[in-house]
Amino acid sequence: MKHLQRDLHRVESEIRIMGSMVEESINKAIESMVESREDLALEVMQGDRSIDMREVMIEEECLKILALHQPVASDLRYVVTVLKVNNDLERMGDLAVNIAERSKYLSRSSEEVVLPPQLQEMVERVRQMVRGCIECLVQLDVTMAYHVRRQDDKIDELNRQIFEEVQAYMHTSPHVIESSIDVLSVSRHLERIADLATNIAEDVVFTVKGDMIRHRFKGKDGESASA
Repeated sequence: MKHLQRDLHRVESEIRIMGSMVEESINKAIESMVESREDLALEVMQGDRSIDMREVMIEEECLKILALHQPVASDLRYVVTVLKVNNDLERMGDLAVNIAERSKYLSRSSEEVVLPPQLQEMVERVRQMVRGCIECLVQLDVTMAYHVRRQDDKIDELNRQIFEEVQAYMHTSPHVIESSIDVLSVSRHLERIADLATNIAEDVVFTVKGDMIRHRFKGKDGESASA
């Protein structure tokens, strides 16, 4: 039992580091877009390899725990959750790279780049969700997990509004279609990051309560009945 707890603490420490790396990558990708900083975009792309390597290392540690200790109950749920969260964090890192790539093209574009006003709100909300999902994972905080989960519908609505606004702008200004498509791509990648943050929050609820809440409607308390 002592060896199991030691290995679980090590995995917990590693997933915290992974979460911090991914959060930093997302923040840099967003800043590279908002501030037209190609240097930050390049940093994100170059740092992706480190995130990939850590994902593999954490997965190997989790599989080792399952093989050597055969954990049960809450310990088993925790290891399964870390495996899933580890994969979701790596995918967030990939999406940060995608945003950075779009940012690089936008910074080099000769076209006018128009950022819809809703994009700034979306950026801030996604940042909060990423920070919140990592915090609720580290603290195993179910209240925070439900809070993160409730934010997802607003992100979906902002993504829809941005799509409609950019689409309308392209109709009236066809000379900026390329840069507008890049902006739409960034919005879509942000929306996917929010989805993954929601997945992590739901996995935290599963770890703590053993309750699978994925695919349930999101009430104001985050705990409404199954669809």
